[in-house]
Amino acid sequence: MGNLPKLLYPTSLKLDISSLEGFSVDLIPYDVKAPFPDQATDAEMLVTWSNSRDNLKEAAGRLGNLRWAQSLSAGANEIQSAGFASNVILASGSGLHDHTVAEHTLGLLLNSARRFYEMRDYQVQTKWPAHLGGPQPDRPANSFTTLRDANVLIWGFGNIARALTPSLKLLGARVRGVARHAGVREGVEVFTENELPDLLPGTDVLVMILPGSASTKHALSTERLKMMPKHGSVVNVGRGMNVDEEALCAALDKGDIGGAALDVFSTEPLPAASPLWKARNLILSPHAAGGRPQGAEELIAHNLRKFRAGQQLKNII
Repeated sequence: MGNLPKLLYPTSLKLDISSLEGFSVDLIPYDVKAPFPDQATDAEMLVTWSNSRDNLKEAAGRLGNLRWAQSLSAGANEIQSAGFASNVILASGSGLHDHTVAEHTLGLLLNSARRFYEMRDYQVQTKWPAHLGGPQPDRPANSFTTLRDANVLIWGFGNIARALTPSLKLLGARVRGVARHAGVREGVEVFTENELPDLLPGTDVLVMILPGSASTKHALSTERLKMMPKHGSVVNVGRGMNVDEEALCAALDKGDIGGAALDVFSTEPLPAASPLWKARNLILSPHAAGGRPQGAEELIAHNLRKFRAGQQLKNII
C-alpha cells in the first residue's frame, strides 16, 4: 500500500469508502480540525468537508504532492481561498445539496406565506392569533399568502432551482428564473439580470440561490428592493454576501417589502448585535438548508476515475 498514491478523506462525514476501493489508491482518513499527520503529507488527492481554515491553509502549504482537492460543498469558496498551488485541480460538490436545499427553501416559502413563524410567536406567549385563523380571503391581491398562483422568481437558476421548481409548480406557483444566459430550462423561462427592473415589480417572492463572488456582492441592493412590490417576500439560500443586509432591514422595518427568510448571512454565526434578529417579518435559519451531501461517494469515485485516467473532472472550479 505504501507505494500507492494517497487519497485523504475526511472523518467529518460518514463515507462508505468501500465504493472507493479497487482504484489502486491508499485511502487515508484525516481529522478536518487537526494538523495533518506526517504520513499524509505526500498525498496527491484530498477530499474536504467542513474543514477548519487552519486545516485547509496547512493542506495548501504542506501537501506538496497534492494535485486534486475535491470539496463536498456546493460553492467550494473555502478551497478557493485556501491558497492551493495553481497546478492543483479544485472541484466542488455541486449537485450534492440540490434536494436538501430545495426542500429547505420550500419550507421557508411556506413559512413565509402561511406565517407559521408568527403563529409560533403567539404560541410561546400562550396567545391565540385569531387574525391568522378562521375565515380568510382566498388569494387576495397584493399579498403573499399562498404559493398557488404566486409569481416566484428564482435568481440563480441552476441545479438547486431545477430541483425546487417541480414542487413549486405542483403547488400552483408560476415560476420564472434569472441567470447569466436567457432561455427556457426545464420548461421555465429564464431571463438575464438586465431584465430585473421589469421582473421584480410583478414578483410575489424572490428566491435567491446565487453563488458568492465579487460580482454578486449586494446583488439585492436598496435599488432592487425598491423595485419589489410592498407585499413581496425574499428568500435567500445562496450566500449571505448576496444581500445588502442593512438595506433589507430598512425595507422590512419600513414595510417597503412584505417579509424575508434568510438561511445565509454575511457573518456567521450571526452576531448578537445584528439588527436582523429583530427585523420585522423576518425568518432566520442558521445556514441549515444544506449540510447533508447526498451522493458524495459517487462524485468522489467518478472524479477519482477521471483523475487517474488523466481526463476532465466533474465540477472543476
